[in-house]
Amino acid sequence: MVQIWLVELLKGTGKLFLHPVLYYLVFLTAILGVTRVKRERKNFHIRAHDAYYELRQLFPQGILIGLVLSIIIVAAGIAVPFAAILLIALFTVVWSLTTNVRWISPAYTFGAAFFTMVLIAENNWSIPLFSKTFQFLGDKIYPSVVVVLGFMLIAEGTLIFKNGSIGTSPKLAKSKRGQNIGLHEGRRLWMVPLFLLIPGNALQLPFDWWPVFHLGSEEYTLILVPFAIGFHQQIKGMLPKVAIQLHGRKVITLGVLVSLLAVAGYWFPLSSVVVAALAILGREMITLMATIKDDNLPFYFSKKNQGLMIIGVIPESPASKMGLQVGEIVSKVNGVLVRDEKVFYEALQKNRAHCKLEVLDTNGEIRFVQRALYEGDHHELGILFVQDDRKYDKKIG
Repeated sequence: MVQIWLVELLKGTGKLFLHPVLYYLVFLTAILGVTRVKRERKNFHIRAHDAYYELRQLFPQGILIGLVLSIIIVAAGIAVPFAAILLIALFTVVWSLTTNVRWISPAYTFGAAFFTMVLIAENNWSIPLFSKTFQFLGDKIYPSVVVVLGFMLIAEGTLIFKNGSIGTSPKLAKSKRGQNIGLHEGRRLWMVPLFLLIPGNALQLPFDWWPVFHLGSEEYTLILVPFAIGFHQQIKGMLPKVAIQLHGRKVITLGVLVSLLAVAGYWFPLSSVVVAALAILGREMITLMATIKDDNLPFYFSKKNQGLMIIGVIPESPASKMGLQVGEIVSKVNGVLVRDEKVFYEALQKNRAHCKLEVLDTNGEIRFVQRALYEGDHHELGILFVQDDRKYDKKIG
């Protein structure tokens, strides 16, 4: 029995590399990186992170979260029909064509797949090329899909909270009043691979009580499936880390609620329909409320009387090594008050071997940072400022 499980585990893992979503995610992530770099160069004549930054975020944390969720799913014996995997992959591709990666949230991909399964089962539709796969659905409602949806929302919220605010991209824009303002944009794709139990003919039931949540089958196959999670949030009214972590906490809360309510579907199948709808509406409401809240706040990244507002710091630059942070204000350079970039640059030239900055941190407290400068260091320390007569994005409120 143990040997069979090990063989199926290896075979299931190998099937990950046959799944087209894996390679499609790599392709989409590469596009995100390239478009971000182009926009940053348009605004600042320099990019903050290289074009591979998003690609480096695609796998690591998602794999860890997927491992934890896989243990829970397999231990509980939560099985899903293969038709659900096909439909989730389909809607991942379809929603990505909107070019807004937030539609690749599990709420929309799993939710659309679940309701499509309900329609197929209710109307007994025949699906070309996959007739046998969808014939298995019968006229059932599958609460297991909604349970996994809840788990994936928890994964999404965790990834947003832990990773979404790291490396957000600075942008410049004009307000309706013609004021130069800055924004931060978080656009991220993650892959979360899950081991799922699919009705099949490989694994016998190891215990009388397993699987707890079954599909009426006595044999299952183990498959490692790559699922996509997309995130997009634009922030202009507060520090990006604060806004994005708040967003993540709300998604985690929604995921916990959906997971708990979804279990009732095994006893009351129609409740799964209500819970799936709750997941979709709840996820959309979180995004809508975040947007409304941000729109009602004054511009955080805008011209300040105290000095120059930092909207971005180039990694591995002198500014980064001095610990300068997004949202801080540079008020003095080498003892000279600075109110624009020209004065900032001239003050740096006063001492080409060393610089001393007076900075107002995000709490409004003064701190001093200093560093020796070396040949080859960025001539403006690697700081991106709000005040910048560059090319701007379209006007916003």
